[in-house]
Amino acid sequence: MIILITGITSGFGKAMAERLTADGHKVYGTHRHAQELLEGVTYIHCDATDDAQVEAAVKQVLDAEGRIDVFINNAGMGIGGPLEFSSLEDARRQMDVNWMGMVRFLHWVVPAMRSQKSGKIICISSIGGLMGLPYQGLYSASKYAIEGYCEALRLELRGFGVSVTVVEPGDFSTNFTAQRKSAAGPEVAAAYPNYARSLASIEHDENTGLKPAYLAGKISKIVVSKRPPYNIIIASFLQKLSVWVKGVVPRRTFAWILSLYYKL
Repeated sequence: MIILITGITSGFGKAMAERLTADGHKVYGTHRHAQELLEGVTYIHCDATDDAQVEAAVKQVLDAEGRIDVFINNAGMGIGGPLEFSSLEDARRQMDVNWMGMVRFLHWVVPAMRSQKSGKIICISSIGGLMGLPYQGLYSASKYAIEGYCEALRLELRGFGVSVTVVEPGDFSTNFTAQRKSAAGPEVAAAYPNYARSLASIEHDENTGLKPAYLAGKISKIVVSKRPPYNIIIASFLQKLSVWVKGVVPRRTFAWILSLYYKL
């Protein structure tokens, strides 16, 4: 299969590119600053926030292969901290990378798949796209946007042989934690005295979380599945349970549970 993955420099993207290449697929991957190149992967320099670069990246694959069988939207970033201290520019940046980055690629990928009457679209969301996470509100908002967009897209493409799968990872041990931009400073600590404790808990869960190769293995199965799932939560039992609990308990009760978990 011909597979295009966005953001393959590290973490999920790198693990998926490595696994899917080993599976025998032809993998193209976008990057901004690739350092370690995987054998067998075709790298395409592309910033997901640049309209022209995204169009050129998709065109490069179509010109070379004539089709895209699987598109995996993975490129993303995180901005943390109390929403009160998140700048308007932070909000724009978070949505531009995580949500609009996906929209830009799909603007060119969807017509190609619809024309060929086949294809799989796999978009990486997050547990944070199913519940608003404290001190990660901008990130959660960007992932909620992915959920809604893909739910609509799935229905629109239903008659064209194109599937849409949304993947919701829980905590994973990647460099995402180290690269997250977080609000800091004495004014933040004074206004939100529980922020530092909560952030430490968040980072601990991420650093001790599952490994990217585990997610890559799940994606490997979706790629060859005849009936890809609408969505799949890839997380610890406790995090999967939390999604179920949200659906059955009153919102106020669930908010109380999250406040305890995040040490608020």
